[in-house]
Amino acid sequence: MDNNLIGLVNRIQRACTALGDYGGEGAVASLWESLPSVAVVGGQSSGKSSVLESIVGRDFLPRGSGIVTRRPLVLQLHKTDDRFEYAEFLHMPKRRFTDLAAVRKEISDETDRITGRSKQISPVPIHLSVYSPNVVNLTLIDLPGLTKIAIDGQSDSIVGDIENMVRSYIEKPNCIILAVSPANQDIATSDAIKIAREVDPQGERTFGVLTKLDLMDKGTNALDVLEGRSYRLVHPWVGVVNRSQQDINKNVDMIAARRREREYFQTNPDYSHLQSKMGSEYLGRVLSKHLEAVIKSRIPSILAMINKMIDEIETELNQIGRPLSNDAGAQLYTILELCRAFDRIFKEHLDGSRPGGEKIYLIFDNQLPAAMRKLPFDKHLSMQNVRRLVSEADGYQPHLIAPEQGYRRLIESSLTYFRGPAEAVVDATHFILRELVRRSVGECTELKRFPSLQAELAQAAIEALERMRDDGKKTALRLVDMEASYLTVEFFRKLPQEIEKGGNPSASTADRYNDGHFRRIGSNVSSYIGMVGDTLRNSLPKVAVHCQVREAKRSLLDHFYTQIGKREGKQLSKMLDEDPTLMERRVQLSKRLELYKHARDEIGAVAWAK
Repeated sequence: MDNNLIGLVNRIQRACTALGDYGGEGAVASLWESLPSVAVVGGQSSGKSSVLESIVGRDFLPRGSGIVTRRPLVLQLHKTDDRFEYAEFLHMPKRRFTDLAAVRKEISDETDRITGRSKQISPVPIHLSVYSPNVVNLTLIDLPGLTKIAIDGQSDSIVGDIENMVRSYIEKPNCIILAVSPANQDIATSDAIKIAREVDPQGERTFGVLTKLDLMDKGTNALDVLEGRSYRLVHPWVGVVNRSQQDINKNVDMIAARRREREYFQTNPDYSHLQSKMGSEYLGRVLSKHLEAVIKSRIPSILAMINKMIDEIETELNQIGRPLSNDAGAQLYTILELCRAFDRIFKEHLDGSRPGGEKIYLIFDNQLPAAMRKLPFDKHLSMQNVRRLVSEADGYQPHLIAPEQGYRRLIESSLTYFRGPAEAVVDATHFILRELVRRSVGECTELKRFPSLQAELAQAAIEALERMRDDGKKTALRLVDMEASYLTVEFFRKLPQEIEKGGNPSASTADRYNDGHFRRIGSNVSSYIGMVGDTLRNSLPKVAVHCQVREAKRSLLDHFYTQIGKREGKQLSKMLDEDPTLMERRVQLSKRLELYKHARDEIGAVAWAK
């Protein structure tokens, strides 16, 4: 159970790292925050790297004077049943390291790739996994050593930079702090304890580790610290004895070093009564047990978070669509479904469920009346123009009773002005319908994955609208021509009756060619044109709706359906040529979904096993 739970963290953390490779940085951050980790904190030369190596049981970290750890090292320990030991770097996933010297060199080389061969630091972590039967399942983070001054080759801000980097890791509530302090220094001056107390004032997340017990002055000991009298923590202090520099130079292996450490605590009169709770092996077991308790408490929230992420990914996958079948019939069905999805959105714009269709009404209610008011009837029916047209209509023979040909010519020439607004209504409606097609294509989420089909469908819809526009123009102009083809008789029958009511036809005939006569003709024609204008103002919108709007709702893609029904499998496949960006997105999402589900299954299995 213990190994299962602790190993679970390692697997989830590896999954988090893999998720980052598949575009899940935000999700990784959330999941990572919910997982416990152990960060090793200490001043430079406090022995924290040696503590790490003691827990691992292998000599793999770079050595040297000054600041050696210049990037965070995320170290994942995996206990295996196989006697074969090896290490893997995340940035070199296909290479297994069995030579510890090569691991040490790669850590240095990878550090230099980011920081250069300088003494500067970087917050970009190095991820290293160690697989061995001789380790406990733990995830440890080695951080650059805290320092008080900048040395040559370092920026003046490095003291604050290191402290801020360390704090960014250990201030997280899920972080277990391994505060390493040398026993041969006053605990009151410990950099590790100082920063740990700032982020964990109650000491609930802090484990104190005393190094260099064997280097203390003779006659002194660290019992006040180890027994919690100098500085009390919630968790007991643990003392360790690391290899000396001479041991390192002589390549004393970790097995021998651990044996000598056990002998030290067994034989030292100051610490023999604490021997069962001292040493790097005990420290590893304590951390493992604490990590297990933390994981148990976090399992429900981790499961809830993973399930939420799975739902979000599946929702997005459904939106961008699953992989397509190679069957021609299935492809044709997919194309028709996509067309219907677009057509549904287009109709929603026209019917008011989505915005845009209301602009067509504005054409009828505002633009058409305004265009008719601007027609130059005042100029066309001026007395001078009326006189000219009436006179031309009579030719050599003056009219006898009423200038009927003059009336007809005036009316017919006036009605031609309505052709402009009639065409404008159709063109304006066409422009809005085109815009609604463009918007509907953009709003159809399912179409976004197929740019070729998207372009073809849009072009087909535009071509259909153009055919409807042509039909609408013919009908609108035919309405205007119909008004000119047959004049309303009842309107003009009133005119001679008015003369008869006046009682003196001979007087009327005598002054037919004076200004008043032409003025009356112009007024009569203006009234008739106004009556026709009212009729067209009501009928032209009906033309636009009947020939364009309703027809677009009814049969916008009918011609397109006929064309794709004749296409062969290769042509259909070409239409369903996906956007490479979406294809890559689907691969990323599918991989992330697989990783999340695997993590959920493993966590669920552990939860049930409890």
